Amino acid sequence: MPARIIDGKALAAEVRLALRQSVQGLLARGVRPGLAVVLAGDNSASRAYVGNKVKACAEIGLRSELHEYSQTVSERELLERIAALNRDPRIHGVLVQLPLPRQVNTAAVLESVSPAKDVDGFHPANLGALVAGRPVFVPCTPAGVMRMLEREAVPLAGRHAVVLGRSTIVGKPMALLLLQKDATVTICHSKTERLAELTRRADVLVAAVGRAGLVTAEMVKPGACVIDVGINRNADGTLTGDVASAAVREVAGLLTPVPGGVGPMTVAMLISNTVLAATRSGSA
Repeated sequence: MPARIIDGKALAAEVRLALRQSVQGLLARGVRPGLAVVLAGDNSASRAYVGNKVKACAEIGLRSELHEYSQTVSERELLERIAALNRDPRIHGVLVQLPLPRQVNTAAVLESVSPAKDVDGFHPANLGALVAGRPVFVPCTPAGVMRMLEREAVPLAGRHAVVLGRSTIVGKPMALLLLQKDATVTICHSKTERLAELTRRADVLVAAVGRAGLVTAEMVKPGACVIDVGINRNADGTLTGDVASAAVREVAGLLTPVPGGVGPMTVAMLISNTVLAATRSGSA
């Protein structure tokens, strides 16, 4: 029996509906959640992602600002803008869209965002809180995946979860969140040997490496929950994930599609973090 497809769009719509109610409550207190997005360069994919985020903010009543810079922007310009946004009481969340131009030190820019406004969850203070088991702002994509697993009642305690990818944006925080739910977690990466042997043991398999079709049907345990975080663009402009979905669907029990799976949930979790930041700040 083919895997059941997890509808990320539908779940994201549910999340946004609940958040709209939270925003109405904040507005009644004179607080309008505000998100500022800093976009540098001419990456078309980044521009599309930012557009989706700004649109989603408007739909539920958030204030959003887009600060655009050219490919030649200096690191100093970005740091000055972020410092100003950190001071702005109307802005509760600051998001720096990645990737940044080559001449910019990405780590320095991300670390300049106030931890209290770091709605992407990339600041070392927020990543450290996650490691300590006291998370405040969790990176949006892993947070979205966890919400999907919860919604689908996927058992995690005592189960084996395998995460493909070790980035601080998805792989590492994903592993930590699964571990906090008492899963036994294995992290795999480009140097992992006998990869298929490990993935075939996974009750939950999360693919987040950015390599189209990496996960084949032979790498999946029958009945497993497969979460495809990868977004890769084909030559014809269409999107595909890290999972060979047509074949894997015949083996897995649950599967997220690309597009329409994790992506919408990432945006929903960004809004959720912004609302949380506004709630914690209590400022108008």
